[in-house]
Amino acid sequence: MKTASSPLGQILVDGSGRTLYLFKADTGTTSTCTGSCAQAWPPQITTGTPNSSGVTASKVGTTTRSDQVMQVTFNGHPLYYFAEDANPGQTNGQGVNAFGASWYVVSPSGDAITSAASASASPSASSKGGNGY
Repeated sequence: MKTASSPLGQILVDGSGRTLYLFKADTGTTSTCTGSCAQAWPPQITTGTPNSSGVTASKVGTTTRSDQVMQVTFNGHPLYYFAEDANPGQTNGQGVNAFGASWYVVSPSGDAITSAASASASPSASSKGGNGY
């Protein structure tokens, strides 16, 4: 787990650069995303201690899902990928409302980044249509 620059600012990504998301419907470290939800938003899973190099190690943890698989958490939030993010750095799931709540990329502090990305949010995207910050 590490951080990366994106059109949304610094975000949490896995070791391969794939964007990690949190689900607003989750309560504490309990994942509420199962079945077809977990197909669209695959959980970040682990079989041991998650890699915490590049982030605050005390914020990295795990939770046991209802299927008994261990899911990585950060700052108490279960972490997920978005199936439609085909390449590292994409944030196509940002702000999507699906399965009863919204999905957001995670900041290095472990909070949801709730701002919207530009229409083509990838590291190679042009800066057209920015928010002027």
